[in-house]
Amino acid sequence: MNLLKGKTTIVTGAARGIGKSIAICFAKEGSNIAFTDLVIDDNARITTEEIKLLGVNVKCYTSDASDFKSTHKIIDKIIYDFNHIDILINNAGITSDNLIIRMTEEQWDSVINTNLKSVFNFTHALIPKMIKQKSGSIINISSVVGVHGNAGQVNYSASKAGIVGLTKSIAKEIGSRGVRANVIAPGFIFTKMTDQLSEKMKTDWLKQIPLRRAGIPDDIANVALFLASDLSSYITGQVIQVDGGINT
Repeated sequence: MNLLKGKTTIVTGAARGIGKSIAICFAKEGSNIAFTDLVIDDNARITTEEIKLLGVNVKCYTSDASDFKSTHKIIDKIIYDFNHIDILINNAGITSDNLIIRMTEEQWDSVINTNLKSVFNFTHALIPKMIKQKSGSIINISSVVGVHGNAGQVNYSASKAGIVGLTKSIAKEIGSRGVRANVIAPGFIFTKMTDQLSEKMKTDWLKQIPLRRAGIPDDIANVALFLASDLSSYITGQVIQVDGGINT
């Protein structure tokens, strides 16, 4: 269908997992891909080669998404390389779980900076360009725990809840300029991050899901494609939970 033909998409944290699935999904629909990760490792190089085979332009950039100044420089470099940016996927994220009584300041700061400040950084750097071109779609990856909370994840939950508030606010600020902003809140998705959970925790999660299965990264990528394309041209400021019905 080539829903994104001629578009350019930035995906943060896309060397693996959900970010990689989104990048590949968008490339299949004709979008050029600029993706970032903290380091350019074998995963990033493999992702780059896979996207090249899809016949679009692709480039990976080393980026500490939590650093304000370097993020602005990365955006400028991507625009220089690709001429324009149409879609931003803020996907970079980490976990550092603990009960609040045991959580360190470092655990709190690292998760908030990587998960929430990164969204501010990339959005702040890119919005003036999207406003100038009077178009754009920003899609921020939150989590169901950002909507409903989760014991042992106060830092992660707070960071993901912050993404929701940030997105709803900027949707109101930039809607009149032709730029949309939405949130995807994944539930239990099979990735390397969720692989680190105990078997008991995985089993407990699955029991709560009406569809009785975990999601896969492609489930998130397909919703992101909808929100990035003109199929969702009248949708902004929304949170779409992709969770198998766990919080229905």
